[in-house]
Amino acid sequence: MQSWYNIFPKNTGLSIYVWIIFCLLPFYFIFRSSSAFEIIFGIIMILLFFISYRLSFISKSWLVYVWVGIEMAISIGMTLFYGYVYFALFLAFFIGNIQSKLGFLTLYIVHLLTTIVAVILSFFTQNELFFAQFPFIIISVIGVILLPFNTYNRNKQEKLEGQLEDANKRISQLMVMEERQRIARDLHDTLGQKLSLIGLKSDLARKLIEIDPNSAKGELSDINQTARTALKEVREMVSNMRGAKLEDEIIHVKQILKAAEIDFVTEGSVKLTATPLLVENVVSMCLKEAVTNVTKHSQATICKVTIDETQDELRMIVEDNGIGIKDKSDFSKGHGLQGMKERLEFVNGSLTIIDSEGTKLDIRVPKVIQQMAKEGLS
Repeated sequence: MQSWYNIFPKNTGLSIYVWIIFCLLPFYFIFRSSSAFEIIFGIIMILLFFISYRLSFISKSWLVYVWVGIEMAISIGMTLFYGYVYFALFLAFFIGNIQSKLGFLTLYIVHLLTTIVAVILSFFTQNELFFAQFPFIIISVIGVILLPFNTYNRNKQEKLEGQLEDANKRISQLMVMEERQRIARDLHDTLGQKLSLIGLKSDLARKLIEIDPNSAKGELSDINQTARTALKEVREMVSNMRGAKLEDEIIHVKQILKAAEIDFVTEGSVKLTATPLLVENVVSMCLKEAVTNVTKHSQATICKVTIDETQDELRMIVEDNGIGIKDKSDFSKGHGLQGMKERLEFVNGSLTIIDSEGTKLDIRVPKVIQQMAKEGLS
């Protein structure tokens, strides 16, 4: 409640001008009294009511209930002595803004009972003017019954809508972060690998340029072709149109290992027949990353890739006879291994790293996704 004019109820079906009339109307009921004392006392009660009403909006904790109690007492007094019952509507609106459910129900019941009792007693204490406004009194009592719940539910709905909007913003931010991570992984797995290959072939060409110029020219030609391939892959990645096939990736890693003078051995069929393209894409990326690590860090002379596609899972083992992983903290660190784990988790796969006489990566991806797709669950 930031502005003073917000004390007027919104969306109650009545114009704000009607509520202003309700603010001025009590003065009519007071000035029709013959006694000067009654007029002065009534004016004081009206001013005190609106002061309390304003303070109840800006107060916190128990002070709110104090101001509401004062307002209820004034409303009862105005009903009994002046026949003015419409302060009860202001109170009904405010009670609907109480966020505590217990506080809301307590004030609602107390206000409803006191208003009904005051109206009944007024039939014995008031004159003809009170009876003349009987239809409006009934409407006011109905307003006291319905208005708090209407306001309470509307506020609750607005709060939920605000939380939903915040959640949607948070989801949008997470999607942006996930997309950035995906682009980072793709750049690392595609462009990074090709640049490594170019570096290896450049070293080889430098060594051969004097002793075997023709072979050096062949390596330079491969560098040129690799650079073109890298450019093509980057363009495909940007347009998000690329789906890596394992058999194509095997050809690429074979070229890399050959350039690094590492023997390459495959076992099992590299042409997958019953594996979803998404899983094959993820496994291909993992193979690319694993082979890049072999060429960079293993000092191996042999790299073996075993593919085992069964009815329940796809298993791929990448092993070498290198120096293994010396620093065990690298098991969980490093952009490559962490990237592989994140990719495999996306398809419910797993990565096991075995360090014995070289390094062995055991990658397993269950066929759950394919089974769910067949059952129409994904």
